[in-house]
Amino acid sequence: MASTRRRWLAGCGAAAWCLAAAPAWAQFVELIERTKPSILIVGTYKATNSPRFNLRGTGFVVGDGNLAITNAHVLPTSGEPSDGSDLVVQVRQGRELQMRTVTVLEIDRLRDLALLRFSGEPAPALALADSDAVKEGQTIAYTGFPIGGALGFSPVTHRGMVSSITPIVLPAANDQRLSARSIRSARDGSFDIFQLDGTAYPGNSGGPVFDPASGAVVAVINMVYVRGTRESALSQPSGITYAIPANFIVPLLQRHQGQPR
Repeated sequence: MASTRRRWLAGCGAAAWCLAAAPAWAQFVELIERTKPSILIVGTYKATNSPRFNLRGTGFVVGDGNLAITNAHVLPTSGEPSDGSDLVVQVRQGRELQMRTVTVLEIDRLRDLALLRFSGEPAPALALADSDAVKEGQTIAYTGFPIGGALGFSPVTHRGMVSSITPIVLPAANDQRLSARSIRSARDGSFDIFQLDGTAYPGNSGGPVFDPASGAVVAVINMVYVRGTRESALSQPSGITYAIPANFIVPLLQRHQGQPR
């Protein structure tokens, strides 16, 4: 009799938890659907290439709806061989993807961030959260195009948590020389990053990490510079994902928000 009562109470507890969790889960499903039009495919395009479009990473819409954030390393560099391809983003409009031309407004090499302006009609912008308020153990979600679009050009969303908040210095791109300036930059350029317990891939680079309750962006996925710095001694990459806090986006927006298109 006692064991029957315990099973009954356990069943009631599970049912109550399910009833309580159902609204939150339904809200998260709706949030993913609302977020998709704000997720951009960043790549290069040339009509004579095969394929014509080459995915380089993920971006997301901010500010006035024609601004976007991605990782700086997602963009072609001056030292990279060029075939004349144009930098573009693909914006989701309903079930269709529209290709838009891009202007690079500013690059923050220290934190591997880039602010872009894309042409055409604005897309829904994601709000930015105060990343200084993020705590270890906090639940997050992130969206992007893993494995460089090998799984298709539909945004993929994962859930996880902030496993750790730890300081890092990102390496300067294409600069292998030590100088007084680079050493001083490394000393002064340390900042906190988020380690996440979910696994992301290079195609996720530049994608948003957001609060699954509000949808506000707390960080930007970084899968190249940070991993190369933190895990260069590993022959096999771990499942750790790194992200740059969203507060570093704010100065970029403040310098360019409201400028003529």
